[in-house]
Amino acid sequence: MKKIIKNKKLKKSSRQWILRQMKDPYIIRAKKEGYRSRSAFKLLEIQEKFKIIRKDSIVIDLGSAPGGWSQIVSQVCKKVISIDLLEMESLPNVEFIQGDFLDLRSVEKINRILNGNLADVVLSDMAPNACGVKSIDHIRIMNLIEQVFEFCKENLKTEGVLVAKVFQGGTEDSLLRELKKRFEKTIHFKPKASRKESVETYLIALGFLR
Repeated sequence: MKKIIKNKKLKKSSRQWILRQMKDPYIIRAKKEGYRSRSAFKLLEIQEKFKIIRKDSIVIDLGSAPGGWSQIVSQVCKKVISIDLLEMESLPNVEFIQGDFLDLRSVEKINRILNGNLADVVLSDMAPNACGVKSIDHIRIMNLIEQVFEFCKENLKTEGVLVAKVFQGGTEDSLLRELKKRFEKTIHFKPKASRKESVETYLIALGFLR
């Protein structure tokens, strides 16, 4: 990576990004401890604080690649279903589906694996590609959260939990009101593993009401 930084053709912004990656304590820890991504530490913090995953939990991890969250979950519970548009290397105790979680073919595969059951926890560390225009990026993020919420209505059991990445200080009022109607408790939580300059936070929605 040091050789890449010395490349004179490299843009200043790219050089700064690489330097930040090299110095990031969570990236260094992830490599040392064998985690697939630094985001693993975000879920570890969420699990430590809220105890959302139990040994008998069925968990669906939306947007799972490269597998940092699925890796953590698979060490705790009995069944993990992971789905992403990108390929993901296999993990023990994890059923991976490559595809869009909204696609009918993916839904059928999920239902087949669930075998008549519903998930105890739905995780989403997804974020849409940013275009740089705040208003448009915000709409895209809210649209994604709404899609995840619709997925929960079909696949999350009573008293289930949703954990989803959100931006711009939280969830839009109208969507948050709807979530509060369907969950006993909603909390916005920013793990220490999230970068200070990042606007990301996590919606922890507890106690789904079917």
